[in-house]
Amino acid sequence: MSLRKLVATMAGVAALALTVVAAPAASAESSAALARTITVSGGGEYAGYVPQAIQVWNSRVPNIRMVQTSGSGNIRISVTSGGGSRATIGHGSGQIILDRLQINEGYSPLRVITHEMGHSLGLRDNYNGDCNILMSGGSAGYSCRNVYPSAGEANWVNQSFANGRAAKSTESTEWVVEPTSYDHLAVLAS
Repeated sequence: MSLRKLVATMAGVAALALTVVAAPAASAESSAALARTITVSGGGEYAGYVPQAIQVWNSRVPNIRMVQTSGSGNIRISVTSGGGSRATIGHGSGQIILDRLQINEGYSPLRVITHEMGHSLGLRDNYNGDCNILMSGGSAGYSCRNVYPSAGEANWVNQSFANGRAAKSTESTEWVVEPTSYDHLAVLAS
């Protein structure tokens, strides 16, 4: 084999190797690009907790990327006095209403916001009194300060957004509302 043919063959092998190595990097970038961006706006006197709640969800659910905006967000947060904190059940959109009277009773503002964001991401209440379950809401009591969704809750949301921007087909969730005296965290009808 001549030197010219050997160099040409080696160059071809090197080019093929570069192509094979480059392919996984492009694939990783495209899967990361599938994360759905969800904007969150508002919060009134609790606006300082919003970035922390966003960070909680972003750290647990890789298929979403929540960001705070000063404009109109996919998820809009407002504050009221009375009626209970509540949110629409959505797929990365909706309205959250924070009740300052309820929060002032002793509930953790960050837990309330993170819980209500869970509704906007599709989770329903699960009033089982377990502080480790974020969607247990007020049934976990005033002393509960856990702001993180359980592995099951985070996995459900992550799977719900597995197709990025595509909405999940309608199906019931494992998170069921159990009638209790904690109806002040009731969900608004969508």
